[in-house]
Parts: sequence; structure tokens; C-alpha cells
Amino acid sequence: MPIDVEANLKIPSLTIKSADEPDKRINNSGLRLMKRITLDALPKVGDTIQLSTSAGTLFDAIVSRVDWDEGKNLFVVASSYARRSITADEHARLLADPDWRVNQLP
Repeated sequence: MPIDVEANLKIPSLTIKSADEPDKRINNSGLRLMKRITLDALPKVGDTIQLSTSAGTLFDAIVSRVDWDEGKNLFVVASSYARRSITADEHARLLADPDWRVNQLP
């Protein structure tokens, strides 16, 4: 039975290298991306879920936690980007995607 949840995605930090400029480090440790999605079933910790951008790009995330949020009246599925690294293009597309909401942690 399909269920609506909020995906709470942690993405890896990255370093952008350029021949003309010094390397630029982007620290994403205090950043989460959130989006409402529909899943076939509620995932368990350690499961892999498939997420997408509005452009249709698919990517995997590994579930790290599932909690009920009383205020939102839905489950929040905390997950991490499945690959160890993210490219600068993937990073830029995710941050600019209107379907994903950026949340800065305190």
C-alpha cells in the first residue's frame, strides 16, 4: 500500500577543483534536503530508496532513520546519499531543484 513520507536527505561534502583558482570546499554537514515522496511501503533502516529530481534524474539513498512527525502527520525518512561522493553538477542540480527544500541545521 503506497504511503506518503517526507524524505530528509543528507548529501556528502565536496571539493571543486579548478585550474585557475584554489580548490573550493563545500561543507554539507549542516545541510538537509527535504521533499515529500510516495513509497510502496515504509522502509526500514538500512534499506535503499530511490529518489529523483524534477528533471527526472534518479539516485539512491540509504535509510538511516524513520520517525513519525506528529506536527506534519507523516513519517520522516532520514537518508544519506548512497554514493560516497557527489559531483559538482549533481550538487548544483539538487540545490536548484524546486522539488527539494533546503534546510540548514542549527
